[in-house]
Amino acid sequence: MIDQHPQTQAFADAQRFRLDEFQVEACRSLESGRSVLVAAPTGAGKTIVGEFAIHLAMQTPNQKAFYTTPMKALSNQKFRELQDVYGDDQVGLLTGDTNINGDARVVVMTTEVLRNMLYADSPALRGLRYVVMDEVHYLADRFRGAVWEEVIIHLPSDVRLVSLSATVSNAEEFGDWLDTVRGDTEVIVSETRPVPLEQHVLVRGDLLPLFDERAGAAAAQVNHELMRMRGGQAHAANSAFVEARRGGKRRGGYHRPGPPRRAERIDRPEVVELLGRANLLPAIFFIFSRVGCDAAVQQVRRSGLRLTTAEERAEIREIVHERTAMLPDEDLAALGYWEWVENLERGLASHHAGLLPAFKEVVEELFQRKLVKVVFATETLALGINMPARTVVLEKLEKFNGEARVAITSGEYTQLTGRAGRRGIDVEGHAVVQWTESMDPQAVAALASRRTYPLNSSFRPTYNMAVNLIDQFGRERAREVLESSFAQFQADRAVVGLARQVKEAEESLEGYRKSMACEHGDFAEYAAIRRDLSDLEKLNRRDVTAGRGTREKREREINGLRRRMTRHGCHKCPDREQHARWGERYWKLKRQTDKTRRQIENRTGTVARVFDRIIDVLVALDYVRLDGPDATLTEAGARMKRIYGDRDLLVAESLRAGIWKNLDAASLAALACSLVYEPRGRDDGQVDPRSLPRGAFRIALDETERLWAQLDDLEQDNRLPGTQPIAVGLAGPMHQWARGALLDRVLSEADMAAGDFVRWAKQTIDLLDQLSQVADGELARTARRALDAVRRGIVAYSSL
Repeated sequence: MIDQHPQTQAFADAQRFRLDEFQVEACRSLESGRSVLVAAPTGAGKTIVGEFAIHLAMQTPNQKAFYTTPMKALSNQKFRELQDVYGDDQVGLLTGDTNINGDARVVVMTTEVLRNMLYADSPALRGLRYVVMDEVHYLADRFRGAVWEEVIIHLPSDVRLVSLSATVSNAEEFGDWLDTVRGDTEVIVSETRPVPLEQHVLVRGDLLPLFDERAGAAAAQVNHELMRMRGGQAHAANSAFVEARRGGKRRGGYHRPGPPRRAERIDRPEVVELLGRANLLPAIFFIFSRVGCDAAVQQVRRSGLRLTTAEERAEIREIVHERTAMLPDEDLAALGYWEWVENLERGLASHHAGLLPAFKEVVEELFQRKLVKVVFATETLALGINMPARTVVLEKLEKFNGEARVAITSGEYTQLTGRAGRRGIDVEGHAVVQWTESMDPQAVAALASRRTYPLNSSFRPTYNMAVNLIDQFGRERAREVLESSFAQFQADRAVVGLARQVKEAEESLEGYRKSMACEHGDFAEYAAIRRDLSDLEKLNRRDVTAGRGTREKREREINGLRRRMTRHGCHKCPDREQHARWGERYWKLKRQTDKTRRQIENRTGTVARVFDRIIDVLVALDYVRLDGPDATLTEAGARMKRIYGDRDLLVAESLRAGIWKNLDAASLAALACSLVYEPRGRDDGQVDPRSLPRGAFRIALDETERLWAQLDDLEQDNRLPGTQPIAVGLAGPMHQWARGALLDRVLSEADMAAGDFVRWAKQTIDLLDQLSQVADGELARTARRALDAVRRGIVAYSSL
């Protein structure tokens, strides 16, 4: 009854809209003292459950709530929203490079910050009652996903966890794991979009429904007109081919066949105008290319299209000026500011990772205020930012993944189209896919019909994780902690299924043994001889390149097997071939069963085995010392506890070897950048050595690369994957930036978008900040000077 949940009722009454059933159910579970996993579509209002957890914490003095997100942009957005509710003094923000009111009762942070706090046993954890993990499905991310599992495993047992996820197909499995490691956890899954989604295909200027409306929503039959178009194109192409084969002969003489009739695509300005006439703006066009996004804005701009009124343009100018007033004029010129503003005043913008963060924030705010009407964006916009549209347009259903063009998955399609439909504003959202000649409407319908995708763990132990676990729990307990990871949980679940297969196979094998039983002897033994003989004869026939000695050896083995076969008692059995058929089935199934058993052995304890290999490396390098079954940290191991990132071991070894101690601030910034920089696409991250800083930097870089090669060999010897070679592609520009060079020169030298440069600069700052805390003496001071030198201009700018 609702009376049993007064806090839920009071919270629901205070909202501007009526809570959905799944939101009420989740809030009631939290009020009853349980943790919750809420899996629901994009835009369904999952975050209201997280906000209720914060509401509960604020009802009790001295209780705290943390709200974690996977991205700084999301953290910034949530920070502002919570400030509006609870006031500036009650809400803090921690994102690595931003520290605002970190001791507040409500703190918004990136997940990595919370992981580091847990390992450091931060005093800020005292009084923590609730942790909200927004976008928890990020734990599938192969680069950062492990952090989510570390947090979930290590949070104090009395902290209630609010996990908010996109709709995934294995929510119950994930919930079972949460229940195992966190205790009483309620799994709440909603498949219902709060704003229904209409699916369309844009063909020759017409918006055709993807599904046949007459068949009803439940039937989800593809529109017959689209299928006729698909069939018509295939028929036209086939007719042209047949006619060409016949020589093009028709009545009245010969005729060269023309190409099949095409469903011509219309230009982007026409698409925008069409959506405007149909009252389907604002819209997001997803284009899987940064260059394509910027080019699309220019294309619409050149058409002369203007989507705003004079009053809206004045409001846009005022907001843009206010949000960018802190940026230096010379930087604005380098960033193409004036052209960007003109596009915004027309109601147009692009949104991608290459855009300066301050510019992205402005685009998001203007779109939310309905001042910008059309945004051309990469798929990064679909990841959690509160930026819904009336319509989402997909120009293509494939993207470049760094190696090849691949079709988008049903999960990606759901994530992208989830932006369509603004709750409380739109009656329905609209997804528009543009027709292409190669399009298969059935395939599009399959994408649109599958609402879920599986959540799979990407968890893997790291050196930093290992030393922190050993320091907190000791080696044996650390192994147990790792075996409680979602990765091992999923592996064990798979083992259960494999074990069932083995059990069923053993029953079949026993039946085969009975069917091939022979009174003349052990037919299983006889069948094995026949199988070995057959395999060896096949190998001898196939391997034509074998030398004379090898072939003679095989012939002797073949002759020996033949003698054993003919002398075996079962060879004279009158039912020999009937028994042999059962024997063949027996050995085929036995081989499959043995393979499955090996799979079980490989999956059981996989995470702990990787941990053991990491410990072997740490012992070899004297970061860990073994004392019987247990282990303790050395002084170097204690320092590694505070070094985070993929290069944790290389950084720790470089500090211990002292190979960076002669670097000045700019050179240390350049070297730190080389350790965090990851080249995009075909860029291998290497440059002409003459463009790199000279002197001490070159010496330190050579020694660091030599050290990386030694560590890579050691990791290979211990069957660990190792890390990528050091990438110096941004070292020169970062060195110039740290020495005070102007932005336009640095961006030109880096051949890089401003947003990318800022991102790598902030990651460089993160590493320099770690060095300033763990390095000794002068190197620590140099790291602080380097950090200050990098954190200037557009890198230092924050709208907060």
